[in-house]
Amino acid sequence: MPFASDKEAADALAQSYQKLRQEIGKVIIGQEDVVELVLTAVFSQGHCLLVGVPGLAKTLLIQTIADSLDLSFNRVQFTPDLMPSDIVGSETLNQQREFHFVPGPIFANIVLADEINRTPPKTQAALLESMQEYAVTVAGKRYPLERPFFVLATQNPIEQEGTYPLPEAQLDRFMFNIELDYPSYEAELQIVKNTTSDRKPTVSKVLHASEIQAFQQLVRRVPVADNVVEYAVSLVHKTRPNTDRAAARATQLLEWGAGPRASQHLIVGAKCHALLHGKYSPDIEDVKAVALPILRHRLVRNFKAEAEGITVAQIVKELL
Repeated sequence: MPFASDKEAADALAQSYQKLRQEIGKVIIGQEDVVELVLTAVFSQGHCLLVGVPGLAKTLLIQTIADSLDLSFNRVQFTPDLMPSDIVGSETLNQQREFHFVPGPIFANIVLADEINRTPPKTQAALLESMQEYAVTVAGKRYPLERPFFVLATQNPIEQEGTYPLPEAQLDRFMFNIELDYPSYEAELQIVKNTTSDRKPTVSKVLHASEIQAFQQLVRRVPVADNVVEYAVSLVHKTRPNTDRAAARATQLLEWGAGPRASQHLIVGAKCHALLHGKYSPDIEDVKAVALPILRHRLVRNFKAEAEGITVAQIVKELL
């Protein structure tokens, strides 16, 4: 649907966002912050890492978001014996004895990579290539992925035996690291009532692929004041220990700070956050709103911080 102006498109995005929240809320009780961050990542063309204990409806959340966005959805359960070809697809011989490509589950708009830390680095790398390049290479031939393309990976923080943690360089490709917490008592009462009856809520489609792509381009066009960009970049510089602009706490508690990708994500995330909340340009509050999930997986604590039990979230709050 073409809009007369970017202002009209921005108003339409804010309205669509409210509708999406209503539709997703029919199935997902609570978790408003998580839903907001996942939708922010969709409109910002970013990928998400969801970290939470089992049974917090991570898979259901992503399935519901895919339903409300009228996008194709595939789920891959990562296991230690999963091969790269199980994700991207492989070449097989047909009846005419010619090779032809059979696409794997990566060929969908939304791909849920369940328990990404359960699979060896070779298979993780196959997924991460597609996230960065929006294409896969099989037998020397490149196959582009359909847009919009969005990867949501989940990680279980409890059992770490026999897992393959993602290296920092690969974590950096995820825009957000979203932590899911246990639901509140009231929310859990509602969840149990809803899920133990025969009530099956239906989710209406709110947006289609072409509209999502138009909104993604709109987010990129949002103007940003220089002071907001300076705030975002100086915040990232504060996290880099032993540099000119480092914060004293960062030098004390961090081994490594965030890279330039964090600055880019802070600005794109702030633009999208502003649009979703009915503003036409982001301010410093919008940068602060997205700072924790963007910086959480990019800062590496040193021994002192780990020994004293200081979390990355506490360090980020101090730097804000």
